[in-house]
Amino acid sequence: MTTLRQAAYGLALLAAIALLIWGSYQQSQAAQAQQALATERITTLEQRNARQALQIVAMGADIATQRQTQQQLQNTRADLQQANATHQVQKKETVRNDPPAQNWAAQPLPALTRRLHQRPAITGAAGYRAFLSGRDALSAAGGGASR
Repeated sequence: MTTLRQAAYGLALLAAIALLIWGSYQQSQAAQAQQALATERITTLEQRNARQALQIVAMGADIATQRQTQQQLQNTRADLQQANATHQVQKKETVRNDPPAQNWAAQPLPALTRRLHQRPAITGAAGYRAFLSGRDALSAAGGGASR
């Protein structure tokens, strides 16, 4: 082997080693970039999970408040129903035991009041419009101007 050939082999070997080192360096750089990207994604996901956890906790508190409010409303409604039932019983007792109240309760309602109680069931805006347009006009009270 000649010196030139040995030098060429040496340079080729050095070039191969340099390429191998450069390839390893590139792989390590790519791995570090992937690791940094994965770390960034993990951080982003952890932050999103923390926000969502706070929202879930807030929603749970809202639901608990709404349930408590609904329970209070139901209790109030039950109390009002009981008070109404008691009032109805008291009215019946008064009418039964008091002759003037009995006479008053036996009187028929005035015609205008009966007409107010004769309202059909209205379903929707169209039904309400039809009800209003089909009603008889109320007569003018007293001496209104007539045309």
